Amino acid sequence: MTTITPQTLISAHDICLTHRRKSVLDKVSFELKQGDFVTVIGPNGAGKSSLIKILLGLIKADSGKVVRSKNIKLGYTPQTFNPNPFIPISVIDFLNLNQKVAPDFLHQTVALTGIEGLLKNLLKNCSGGELQRVLLARALLNKPNVLILDEPAQNLDVSGQMQLYKLIQDIHQQQGCAVLMISHDLHRVMKESTQVLCLYHHICCMGQPETIIKDSQFNDLFADQMDELMATYEHHHNHCHED
Repeated sequence: MTTITPQTLISAHDICLTHRRKSVLDKVSFELKQGDFVTVIGPNGAGKSSLIKILLGLIKADSGKVVRSKNIKLGYTPQTFNPNPFIPISVIDFLNLNQKVAPDFLHQTVALTGIEGLLKNLLKNCSGGELQRVLLARALLNKPNVLILDEPAQNLDVSGQMQLYKLIQDIHQQQGCAVLMISHDLHRVMKESTQVLCLYHHICCMGQPETIIKDSQFNDLFADQMDELMATYEHHHNHCHED
């Protein structure tokens, strides 16, 4: 039986997956540890969502092994979620669906995610940004020590993206849960990450942001975003700002 260190929450070793005879993931290995904020980046079709689903146990890898801590508690928001338009469920009922939540903790989580004014609304009527916050609240109600987010800011405008990423950063810092997040918004998320995993079916490069941005494979994959990324990253590290 494979064991992991007390600090390790998820360990993936040589994960391989094929679909229609094409390689989706090829010998992917990494660890998520307590306190980590890992951002997974890569082009469309690189296997990012498939990797997350394997880590969650939603799909099975062709080979390789995933070991999870015995004490792991997962919170997850999917890349896409479309409420059934024919089921008139309210936001508050959705949050309580199939789980018992202490009223005080529910109130705290609702306040943290800023959805107090949405509780009586129908889930199907929520905007994209509102729905992402509801899904995040639902994930947090499990009191996770690992929060897995699959492109949580997808389809949000710039203001919505900034607000959501700030909220995720606050949750990571205040609640101490590890975060594993897929994102395309490099210049917004890399500076907050403790580690970046660059995936294109295999792991192209992995490490701290200041190391990754100098990697030739990373530069080749994200050449069209490098100017904006470097400007944002250098500004972040060369200035101190008051909150």
